[in-house]
Amino acid sequence: MSNRNKSILAALFASTLWSTGGIFVKLIDWNPVALAGVRSLLAAMVLVAYSKKPTITKSKPQILGAISYAATVLSFVIANKLTTSANAILLQYTSPIFVAILSFFILKEKVRWYDLLAILFVFLGMGLFFVNELDSGNIIGNLLAIFCGFSLAGTTIALKMEQDSSPFGITVYGNLIAFVVSIPFILMDLPSLRSLLIVIIMGIIQLGIPFIFYINSMRYITALEAILVTVMEPLLNPVWVFIFAGEKPGIYAIFGGIVVITSVTVRSIYVAKKVIPDEN
Repeated sequence: MSNRNKSILAALFASTLWSTGGIFVKLIDWNPVALAGVRSLLAAMVLVAYSKKPTITKSKPQILGAISYAATVLSFVIANKLTTSANAILLQYTSPIFVAILSFFILKEKVRWYDLLAILFVFLGMGLFFVNELDSGNIIGNLLAIFCGFSLAGTTIALKMEQDSSPFGITVYGNLIAFVVSIPFILMDLPSLRSLLIVIIMGIIQLGIPFIFYINSMRYITALEAILVTVMEPLLNPVWVFIFAGEKPGIYAIFGGIVVITSVTVRSIYVAKKVIPDEN
């Protein structure tokens, strides 16, 4: 099996573990910022144990990537508390669109006609999430989920730029930043033993371990491919929440999610079958 195929499988495995985040967040009765912070501290410990001592390069990609990562993990958990898990994860999956745009300006990766077509349909799908959303909490949660998609794209770009130096440094320091931000919220309200046990599982299995696979996969695939192959997360996340928490997404969110996932998946399949063989 080629290194590229192994990398795709590693990214898919990471995506499957990430997909359990929505149901875990719903099961925890704790402040979302505190939850995200403790989860990130545990994930940082896992990443340090794997990478030993992450290199501090103090480069712009590492600094901005760490900040972007911290924004991602914090906004994701808060969005899941304010809106449905389906909305949160499907709107976060707009990140490939932001990756395509940022890749063009920062990594100088080409954005072709099929990228632009996918961008158009993804934005149309995003619009469906806001149809008949009369509850302000849902709207704020939806906007936070889109912001999460943008910050995740920024993290992906930074990881790609640091892949030959210290990509693990970005996630380790990003997790630590998230933890520091959460300290006041942790001190305000301590969790129950049940919630704490779930957070421990989240930090180790749902966040820390998947990032080891995801970061290692980026050495052999492009930044855009790295995020496109994680389609398993938005597909499975609402399923877990529906099965274990009974939360149903709205009809417009379902159609919007179908448009978003179909757009980026079709684009990914087209690249795999047509563009990559032609370039080789």
